[in-house]
Amino acid sequence: MIEFVRNVRLWFAPEEIRDEGGTPDYRFSLANERTFLAWLRTALALIGGGFAVDQFLPDLRWGWRVGLALALLGAGVLCAFRAVNHWVRCERAMRRGEDLPVSRFPAALGVVVAVVAIAMVAVVLLGWEG
Repeated sequence: MIEFVRNVRLWFAPEEIRDEGGTPDYRFSLANERTFLAWLRTALALIGGGFAVDQFLPDLRWGWRVGLALALLGAGVLCAFRAVNHWVRCERAMRRGEDLPVSRFPAALGVVVAVVAIAMVAVVLLGWEG
């Protein structure tokens, strides 16, 4: 828990990461930043998908529409938070010469997106209307 609080503090004070060990090859830091930006793009796509489900499927039953939209919006929010936390964790590990941190988040995100996609396929095939 203390490690998580330290990571969150570093979200808003990234210059303090310099106190964590030595400076890694700048190419690794830039690759870490590109990965962070890829996660943010994924978060924005999920958020956009959530709004699209809500706005462009008005004939879908309210519960289905809201449930699918909220699943996508929630996944987008979690993805955005995860992006910055992963960036900090990786940067710290590189500076300390440690192995990069592992995470179950990509698998969990993949499952959520797959479940929403399967639900959307069912909606399209069955033509559920409100």
